[in-house]
Amino acid sequence: MPETTEAAVVDLLSRVDRLWAPIVRWLGRAPEELPSGKRAKWWADTVSRYAAAVSATPRFAGKLADLIPLQDTVGVAVQSLVVLGVARENGLTDADGDHRAERIALLSRVLLNRPLTAAAVQPLLDRGVGVYVDDVLGSAEERSGKAGVIKVLLRVAGTFGRIDELVGARPKGGRFMRLVSMIPVVGVVGGYFSEQKALHKAAAAAQKDLLGRR
Repeated sequence: MPETTEAAVVDLLSRVDRLWAPIVRWLGRAPEELPSGKRAKWWADTVSRYAAAVSATPRFAGKLADLIPLQDTVGVAVQSLVVLGVARENGLTDADGDHRAERIALLSRVLLNRPLTAAAVQPLLDRGVGVYVDDVLGSAEERSGKAGVIKVLLRVAGTFGRIDELVGARPKGGRFMRLVSMIPVVGVVGGYFSEQKALHKAAAAAQKDLLGRR
């Protein structure tokens, strides 16, 4: 299999950023009274209420779920929403420009272990990347709300499925719960708690990454 190029990674993550944008805005921000150190955790907790159970359901089939990339692609899709939420808390909110390149680079570093920088991403964005349109994805209004979270999650998971060989680098849950998640039927419980832990790891990694670049 040919190596996935940086241009392909940027193209994919640009689509992920655009898909999640209305959901990130709909979820809002962490309460003002929360200290900065806990805002990333707020995003992990908030997103887990909507999507962690969905990202764990492939484990209902136990170890058989590993025969297809569904677990990792759904899991990384949920984590991408958390990472973009943490980016919002750190002021990376504009739809275009340097902040967009910073968000895409952040997604790459945290979720794919690809050490991209905004400076490396921006020229690839300037060349033009694939953009989904409303007649394919639905309007921003249709993508908001609880139902919208699940709808966009499935589309983002499908997008990540194009580079399923890379998403295994995403933050994972604890080893014990990952082992439990391999057991048929009860594995869904282990999968849920494993994905919850993974969400918090992704949020913490994003926050640490951004603080380290200031």
